[in-house]
Amino acid sequence: MKSMLRIAFVATGLAIAAGSAWAKLPPPSEEAKAKAAEAKVKAEEASKLAAERLAAAQDRVAAAWKAKTAK
Repeated sequence: MKSMLRIAFVATGLAIAAGSAWAKLPPPSEEAKAKAAEAKVKAEEASKLAAERLAAAQDRVAAAWKAKTAK
């Protein structure tokens, strides 16, 4: 009897969770879209800068290794 009750509670909980997962959010406002676009541009710029710094660091390491092995 207890196991049947547990199964019923679990099934009810899953049904509630599934219903809330299928709920739709309202569309974002124009202001929210603009902020998201701005954040995307900033993230792209930061990513580009990080890639450039990584490439420069890799170049320095490669040059140091070549200088060390050339001796």
